[in-house]
Amino acid sequence: MTRRHKETTKFRVRVMAKMAVVLGLFSGPILIGCSEKIGPGHTGTDEAMTIQATVAVAHFQTHPFIYDAVGTVAPRIASTIGSKLMGTVKAVNVQEGDRVREGDVLLVLDQRQVSAQLQQAEAAFAEAQRAEASARSARESAVAAAKLAKGTYDRYMKLLRDRSASQQEFDVVEAKYRQAEATLTQTSAMLEAAGHRVEQAKAGMAAARVGKKDATVRAPYDGKIAAKMINVGDLASPGTPFFGMEKEGVYCAELVLPEEHIGTVHLDQVVLVVIPALDDKPVEGRIGRIVPTADERSRSFQVKVALPENPAIRSGMFARVEVPVGEAGMLLIPSSAVLQRGQLTGIYLVDEEQIARFRLIRTGKAFGDSVEVLSGLKDGDRFVVSPPLTMVDGARVEASS
Repeated sequence: MTRRHKETTKFRVRVMAKMAVVLGLFSGPILIGCSEKIGPGHTGTDEAMTIQATVAVAHFQTHPFIYDAVGTVAPRIASTIGSKLMGTVKAVNVQEGDRVREGDVLLVLDQRQVSAQLQQAEAAFAEAQRAEASARSARESAVAAAKLAKGTYDRYMKLLRDRSASQQEFDVVEAKYRQAEATLTQTSAMLEAAGHRVEQAKAGMAAARVGKKDATVRAPYDGKIAAKMINVGDLASPGTPFFGMEKEGVYCAELVLPEEHIGTVHLDQVVLVVIPALDDKPVEGRIGRIVPTADERSRSFQVKVALPENPAIRSGMFARVEVPVGEAGMLLIPSSAVLQRGQLTGIYLVDEEQIARFRLIRTGKAFGDSVEVLSGLKDGDRFVVSPPLTMVDGARVEASS
């Protein structure tokens, strides 16, 4: 054996000895660690956690089917106040948003023209009265003349029969009598016409007085100025709009209802209305009006829901109206049973062995303290009503009363 071969053999012996030492140090723990087996998904503990909780059974329930309608708040009483005559705007006493009382002066027109018209009407009325008095005097004179002519006519008629008067004398008396009768008829007609002119002048004077009154525009009721369309110096004519006014505190929610649901609603029906601008608390409203004709483009009907009085409500606000349009069966469970795990929604079901299992579900609409379950739960399933924070999947559930 050569010297080099001997050195190689000694090096291999030393390496093998070191490996034996290393294997001797770690063989004990390795054998111990591999001696116990742990099943997948378990902690190695034989006894599961036991939690007391309330357990309920899911059942289908009949619940009204709700149609969520989008509505707009509008005043139940609204008016457009406009001009009844022509004139220049002299004063505007209110602005948008001002609250007014019935009878408050809103606007004043220049009254010089209407005052002149009133004076003219009063003068025409006085003239008509004088003409009527003159016609009455003329008729009274004609009555007296006709009475005298009638007496003379009767006497000459008797004298003519007795041949004490000639025919010519009788003809003269008869002509005067006929003339007096005609004059009486004419004066009577003149008196009647004068009376009509008096009434006409009286009506003209009343109209002029109303016109003068209309030059001062007043609030027709208690409310709020919603719009102002006129300024000082503008020339107003009959029909010119001045203000938009609405009765404050009395509002309704206007919505459209598809034609397939129109047969399920009726007047005075109670519905729930939510105005998000105020709060999300629903208030009760009553259907006050259903427009009987449908819109030919959308095939829907307009419905107006009367709202309770609330000073915070403003016209134009957005509203959601829950309209019951039938009934449907659905699974409803308490909202306390629903848990959020990140973006997942689930509940704890309880199996026949009283073990809690986390089940993913899909929820629908909320109804008070309950929520609709669309999938992941079936009729007859048992679930934990209010899972405690310590509950985990696989925990044993001990149902409490």
